Amino acid sequence: MNLKKILINTILIIFSSCKEDKRVIEKIDFKTDYKFSSEIESKVAKDTVPWKYQISASDYATKGDYKNALIHWDLAYRARKTKTYSKNQIDSINEIYKIVPAIEYISELSKSNQIIIINEAHHNSSHRFFTKSLLQKLYNNGYRNLGLEALGNGEYLDSTLNSRKFPILKTGHYIKDPQFGNLVREALEIGYELFAYENMEKGSGKPREIEQAKNIERVINSKPNEKFIIHCGFDHALEGIHKSWKKAMAGRLTEYTEINPLTINQVLYSEKSKSEYNHPLLKALNIKKSSVIIDKNNNPLKYERRDTWTDIAVFHPITSYINARPNWLFENGNKNISISLTDIEIEFPVMVLAFKKGEDINSAVPIDITEVKNKTESFSLGLKQGNYDIVVTNGKESLKFDQNVK
Repeated sequence: MNLKKILINTILIIFSSCKEDKRVIEKIDFKTDYKFSSEIESKVAKDTVPWKYQISASDYATKGDYKNALIHWDLAYRARKTKTYSKNQIDSINEIYKIVPAIEYISELSKSNQIIIINEAHHNSSHRFFTKSLLQKLYNNGYRNLGLEALGNGEYLDSTLNSRKFPILKTGHYIKDPQFGNLVREALEIGYELFAYENMEKGSGKPREIEQAKNIERVINSKPNEKFIIHCGFDHALEGIHKSWKKAMAGRLTEYTEINPLTINQVLYSEKSKSEYNHPLLKALNIKKSSVIIDKNNNPLKYERRDTWTDIAVFHPITSYINARPNWLFENGNKNISISLTDIEIEFPVMVLAFKKGEDINSAVPIDITEVKNKTESFSLGLKQGNYDIVVTNGKESLKFDQNVK
């Protein structure tokens, strides 16, 4: 081969390697239970039940709209402005307390505990993201079992979850939120055994707390030398005497097992939809990442309410937004993946869902999801390295293409 041909072939190879492969877009039959914003708002406008904004907040969280989930939750509870501490008060607080990273602090305490109970607000996907961020360190410290209140139980039990290794839409109502689905998926990938403990038959209030605790006790008794994480909602993590229930699930579990759990509250010091609604202490402290505050004797600030408490209160930072998506979505190994829809021939608005390659797009919980109003709108998905099926749907038509994240 002469020099001229070698040069031509080299140029062609370089050109072909630099040229992007045109993605293949295929039409598919696809139906989704995820609601568009217009559907959620229409239901709120027509609904007359007092808890309609709680429902809409959960619906927004489920479809990956963190900002509107916060807004609607605050509408449900008529959030109001809270007091703001003076500079002298803030200086005094900073003299008393020291801010330490929550993940490292909890990880260290976990070494001397057998049970960790951590709560969430059901509209707040960042709480699920934070629990997920704890999983590997806690696994390294011997934790092997993860109980989730959100898992369906009884006749609704997803009996093949641990062997299938990924959540499906029927795994649990709140688990439809991709961030909860990712918590489940990562726990299974790390090696946790997941179990359900929700009371599905014996009512709410005190009977529910008792039945939840008994269900957990049975699992602990079957593995007496193993360590457990329990992820629950709101007050179920409280120790002490509860005003309405006598004892919450955490208190009952201590009663039945005689094991004192490490209890963690994420709710009180999390952000509201507006900064003026935030807890005064959250407003006073310069929280850059999820933190615990400790006094000069290294004792953590507890969550305390009347005669109940949790051992630790976690402070979460205020969210900033990137293309209307929360910044924390692109942390802990997630990359900010921008996807263009300019060549997509479909009526907008659309829902864009990312599924892990190999999981059934018709049943699996997506890795991430967002709504896009028009084809020129910039948007991002939070995805780890890997291969994905991207589904674009307007509820009538649906398209699919591959996405590789390097």
